Amino acid sequence: MSILVDGHTRVLCQGITGSAGAFHTKLCLEYGTQVVGGVTPGKGGQADANGLPIFNTMSEAVAKTGADATMIFVPPPFAADAILEAADAGVALIIAITEGVPVLDMVRVRQAIPALNAHGIEKRIRLIGPNCPGIISPGINGIGCKIGIMPGYIHKPPDQAETGKSVGIISRSGTLTYEAVWQCSNHGIGQTTCIGIGGDPVRGMGFIDCLELFNVDPKTSGVLIIGEIGGSDEEQAAQYVKTHVKKPIAAFIAGRTAPPGRRMGHAGAIISGGKGNASSKIESFRRAGCYIADSPADLGSTMAKALGL
Repeated sequence: MSILVDGHTRVLCQGITGSAGAFHTKLCLEYGTQVVGGVTPGKGGQADANGLPIFNTMSEAVAKTGADATMIFVPPPFAADAILEAADAGVALIIAITEGVPVLDMVRVRQAIPALNAHGIEKRIRLIGPNCPGIISPGINGIGCKIGIMPGYIHKPPDQAETGKSVGIISRSGTLTYEAVWQCSNHGIGQTTCIGIGGDPVRGMGFIDCLELFNVDPKTSGVLIIGEIGGSDEEQAAQYVKTHVKKPIAAFIAGRTAPPGRRMGHAGAIISGGKGNASSKIESFRRAGCYIADSPADLGSTMAKALGL
């Protein structure tokens, strides 16, 4: 099985006529994703290069296509409004790929979406991102779903896993998500769903949100968590694992060699008050009984060890 998306998910692209939106829409279609249209204000009634219908608004697009997910390639100054427009249209899963969304804009989004969920929207609205690679469920029998910018060819569907084991992957780092997938696939480990949650300090779904779903998915044998310095999400996730998760967990924390007192590239990589450093996060996962990868080169082998392979 998978979480959040599968081969039946119907996807829109906000910003479908931009270069990034057009390029990745094509790749998602080639992977087999049911992309059913896109939204670019002022270009409604046209078709994109793939023959997909373009709409002026999300409400119109959802009404005419039945879409239940959207990927956002809208420029940073307008990305928050695009997220809120999708939420207001009742889209269940919103994946914001855009990097550089202003933090205060995301504060506004985080305040608005819970209110929408509480006031009559039929489906629970979930947000992944911004500044993330998206989500992919390789699927079974060749029916999968890729939303965002992840390279689809490196993923191994559960029914092709030589070990008979498949895992969920949750990561704050886009590049390390791909590395984890590649290594797991090379170890004969399939993937049920891979989620790049993004590295910004204010974002949608976090580690615990994803762990809750993987924990009850019968096809997910274990979970690989990739965190990084900054914030306290990893420590909180470790506590959740210790209390609630019964499946094998492997974890890697990026940023062990980051110089103290220096702000790193990701907006979320800010260490303060003695918290958020790599050692505290690693120790939290270790105390929770997780298997720790010491290097990015050990992601697959550590997950295999956690699974008893």
